[in-house]
Amino acid sequence: MRYRNTSATKEGKTKIVSASFDGRDFSNMDLENADFSFSSMRETNFDGANLKGARIRFSTLHKTTFRNADLRNADLSFSTLSDVDLTGAKVEGANFSFTSQETSYNWKSFSLIGLIQSQGWIGTLVAVILGAIILYGINAIMFFTAEIYFTSEPIRAKLYQYLVLQNVISGSTAVLVAKFLASGLDRIPRHSVRYLVLSVVMFFVNSVVSSAVYFSFGVMVVKRFAELYPDEASKNAPGYWYMIGPIIVANVFYFISSQGKQISRKISDQEYQLLNLEKLKTRAELDALQARINPHFLYNALNSIASLVHEDPDKAEEMTLLLSRLFRYTTGRKTDEYYDSIRNELEMVQTYLLVEKVRFGDRLKFTVEVSDPLLNDLYVPKFILQPIVENAIKHGISKLADLGTINVKIYEKTDWLVLCVHDNGPMFSEEMGTGYGIRSIQEKLKLLYGQDGKIELLNEPYKSVTISIKKTAMIKHQ
Repeated sequence: MRYRNTSATKEGKTKIVSASFDGRDFSNMDLENADFSFSSMRETNFDGANLKGARIRFSTLHKTTFRNADLRNADLSFSTLSDVDLTGAKVEGANFSFTSQETSYNWKSFSLIGLIQSQGWIGTLVAVILGAIILYGINAIMFFTAEIYFTSEPIRAKLYQYLVLQNVISGSTAVLVAKFLASGLDRIPRHSVRYLVLSVVMFFVNSVVSSAVYFSFGVMVVKRFAELYPDEASKNAPGYWYMIGPIIVANVFYFISSQGKQISRKISDQEYQLLNLEKLKTRAELDALQARINPHFLYNALNSIASLVHEDPDKAEEMTLLLSRLFRYTTGRKTDEYYDSIRNELEMVQTYLLVEKVRFGDRLKFTVEVSDPLLNDLYVPKFILQPIVENAIKHGISKLADLGTINVKIYEKTDWLVLCVHDNGPMFSEEMGTGYGIRSIQEKLKLLYGQDGKIELLNEPYKSVTISIKKTAMIKHQ
C-alpha cells in the first residue's frame, strides 16, 4: 500500500490522499467523512461500508463494489466509475459530477454494434476506422465511375469497366459464399476457426471466379493497357492484393449475419419472456378474481343460513348441507385451471339455486335449459354463471313480494355460444353494470377471450344478462 499523505483531522476524519487500495477489502467498515481523493481503488470492496460524507474525488474506481454501502452526501466528482456496482447503495445527496461511468468492454462477448455504442476509446477508434473505410470505398466508386464516363482514353475506360465488372462479380460471390457456408460455420465451436475456414474457401473460390472473368473479358483489355501505359504503377501490384477485398467482404458479411441472428434470437427470447410474464399476469389476475368470488358467495350464503337458524332450523340444516355439497364441489377442483365443462358449471348453479330455494321457499322457481346436449361438453370459464345467478337473487327475486322465476338458457347463435340468465325482478338500473359480480365477469372474459367474449345487461324485450363467447375462441382454449 503506497501512501503519500495520511493523517487524522481534528474531527476524527480519516484522510488518505493519493494512495493505492487496489483489491482491498473495506466491507462493513465505518469510513464516514473519510478522504480517498486521488486514490486508485480498482476492484476494491466497500460492500456495506459507511461512507457517508466521504470524499472520493479524482479516484480510479474500476470494478469497485459499493453494494448496500452508505454513500449519502459523498463526493465522487471527477472519478472513473467503470463497472462499479452500486446495488442497494444509499446515494441520496451524493455528488457524481464529471464522473466517467462507462462500462469496460468484454472481448469474450464481442459485438460490433455494442462496441461502437460504447463510450470508451475502443468504440470510438473502431467507429473512426469503419467511417474511413466506408468513405474510402464510396470515393473509389465515384472515382472509377467518373473515369469511365469522362476519360478521353478509350482503352482506359474499357479497363475500368472490366475492373468494375470484376469487383461486382467478386463481391457478389463473397456474399453468396458466406451465406452458403453460414450454417456449416455456425457449428464450428471456435470463432477464429470459422473465419479462417471462410477465408481459405473464399481465396480459392475467388481465384477461380476472377480467372474466369479475366479470361472471358479482360485478357485483351489488360494486355492492350499494358502496351499503351508501360509505366503504370498499379500493374506492378502483387495479385494477392486483389484477394484481400473479397475475403474481407465475406468475413464482414458473415459476421454481420451472425450478429443479426443473435439479435433476432435475443428479441425472440425477450418476446417469449414477455409472453410468459403476460400469461403469469393473467393467471394472477384470474386467481384474484376467483378468490374474490368464492368469499363473496360464502358471505351471502352464511347470512341466509343465519337468518333461518331461529325461524326454521330444518331449512337451515338443509341449506347447510347443500352449501357443504356446493363447496365440496368447488374446492375439489384444481384451482390452477380456469375452465370447466358447462355440465359442471350448471350443476354448481343448480346446487346454488337449491340453497336459495330453501331460503325463499315457494317464492322461487327456476329452470335450466341446454338447447343441444353436446353443448354440455364445451368448456367455459369457472364461476361464469354463479355470480350472475347470485345477482338475479340479490337484486331481483329478493325485491319481489310474489313469485320470482329464474331461467338459465344455453344455446348457439351463429358462431357464438350464448349463456343467458333471465329473471322477473325489477329492471336493471344504470349502476347495475358497475357491481362487483358483473365487473368480475367482464374482467374474466377480457383476460381469457379479449374481443371474443362479451356480457350484456338487457331490459328489453325481457330482463336478462347474456354472455356471448365466440366458439372459435372456445375451441382454441379447449
